Parts: sequence; C-alpha cells; structure tokens
Amino acid sequence: METDALPDPPTRRERRLPAIDAARAAALAAMAAYHATWDLGYLRLTPENAALAPAGRVAAHLIAGTFLLLVGVGLVLMNGRGVRARPTLARLLRIGAAAGLITLATAFAFPDSYIFFGILHCIAASSVLALPFLFLPAVATALAAAVVVAMPHLVAHPLLDAPALFFLGLGRQAPQTNDYVPLFPWFGIVLFGVALARFALPRFAPSRLGLWRPRSAGARAATFAGRHSLAIYLVHQPLLLGALTGVAMLTGPHPRAGLATFRAAYTADCTRTGGEPAFCRIAARCTAAALRRGGLWSADGRGFTASERAQAQALSQRCYAASEGAAPP
Repeated sequence: METDALPDPPTRRERRLPAIDAARAAALAAMAAYHATWDLGYLRLTPENAALAPAGRVAAHLIAGTFLLLVGVGLVLMNGRGVRARPTLARLLRIGAAAGLITLATAFAFPDSYIFFGILHCIAASSVLALPFLFLPAVATALAAAVVVAMPHLVAHPLLDAPALFFLGLGRQAPQTNDYVPLFPWFGIVLFGVALARFALPRFAPSRLGLWRPRSAGARAATFAGRHSLAIYLVHQPLLLGALTGVAMLTGPHPRAGLATFRAAYTADCTRTGGEPAFCRIAARCTAAALRRGGLWSADGRGFTASERAQAQALSQRCYAASEGAAPP
C-alpha cells in the first residue's frame, strides 16, 4: 500500500523531528499545569480541587491521549523499516524502571491510592504490544486501534474487576489510584499514533513543518524538553508539590477549602436518608455557615472531636428544621 511506505531509516542525527519534540514539550507544559492544579487542590490552597472537576478530568484525558498518540508516532520514527532492538530495549528499560519508581514512591506517599498502572506503565506495555503493528498497513492498525478503544464498552464484566486484572481496564469498577491508564482503551491511542505516523510521516517529513529547526532560545528549550520528557516527567511533580507544600505551610489552607464538597455531600446524605432535596440544599448552606460561625469549620480537613461532632449534629438538625419553613431556593 503506497500510503504506508516509509522513507529509508534516517541517520542518527536526522532521526528526530524537532516539530514532534516541540509537540511533546507542549504536552509536558499542559501536564505540569494540570498537576499544579491538582496539587493546589490537594493542599487545600484553592476552594476546591479543579483537577477533579469534570473539566479537569477531560483535560487529564486529553493530555494523556496526546502523550500516547506521540508514543505511537515515536515508535515509527525510531524503528523506520525494522525494529532497532538495542535502542528499543534501552528505551523500554528506562520507562519500565521509571514506572517502577513511580509505584514505589506513591505507595509510600499515598498508600491508599498509589499508582500501579499509570501512564508510564501503559507506555511501557504499549511500546511492546505495538511493535507488530509497525509492519501492518495503516488501515489495519487504525481498525485495531478502534477495537481496542471500544473494548471497555463491549466486554466490561464484573469478573474482570479482580485486582490482578485492573491493568486491562475491562472491569466495571474503577480502582482507587492517583493515575489510572489501563491498556483498554489507552493502548488504542498508541495504535492510532502508529497508524497516523505510517500514513502521514512520508508527507510530513519533507514539509515546511517537518523541516523546521529551532532557532530561538525558547524553541531550543522546548525541543530539549521534548527530547528529555521522561526525566522532566519524573522530577516536575516532586518539585511542584514540594514548592506548594512550602506555600501551604506559610499561608495555611484557603478559608473556603472544601465548602462546595461539603454542601454536595451533605445534600446527598440528607436526601438519601429521606430529606426533601430542596430542604436539604438549604440546610447544607445553613449548616456550613453555622459551622464557620461556631469555629467548627476546619479548612485543613481535620476531623471532629466527640464534643465537636455533637455540636455539629445539633447545628445540622436545627438547620434542617429551619429549612422546612423556608421557601425552596
């Protein structure tokens, strides 16, 4: 198939396309912004954790998808017309070691939500599984990618909820972890990257963008970051979290941290126990305000003592009783 034809493998000096490195750097910048947003919410420096909101989750998926698409493109760039075993194995070992380091570090820092199959784990596994597709027609690879992406919707089953199978992503329950990028559907994005590269690289490489070379300091910095994305990935989050932890120690938490979450949880619990939804929403606002006035609101998330819990329950009961005489919002 003519559209699948790849140019002869370039020399080592020419093997990288700076435009691809720059795209990877842009994805790194977006990832760092997302992680900074998550850190601010985790440290309660913002009223709510925007990274966990629906828009934040969409952003996380788009960033992960961009990285995985570029993984597929990079596999084609690296291997040309045949698998280059030595650099491919060296790259795989680096990524696998980094993934193991992430698991160990997060198991220590976040034992209840450590990362056991995050984006690095997915990249390592996908880099092996994608190798046979480097030699298939682009259309066949794209079809395989579509099947992989659709699999969680086609075969999700409770039997696949076993912890040992979480890496597949084919169960019905999402595990508790700070980064979860299972093979299905995400391996499909890598395959889309392979198919895209097989189809587009022969046209892209001789194009104006393909021939672009960084001239300015900013462009050179971006392509340097793109070439060393793994190292930047490993160091950026500890640096961000450490710096923002220092800020939190100086400023304390945001005074309204957790307020919206409290109201939502209160309303849900109140409704579940038989309260009228409209009254529950009024009572939620009233209770939060009463806790703040009474010095019982804790922006740093500490729990109540026994006496404080009794006071809070009394305030909640009075607020709900009062809400029954108030007009719905």
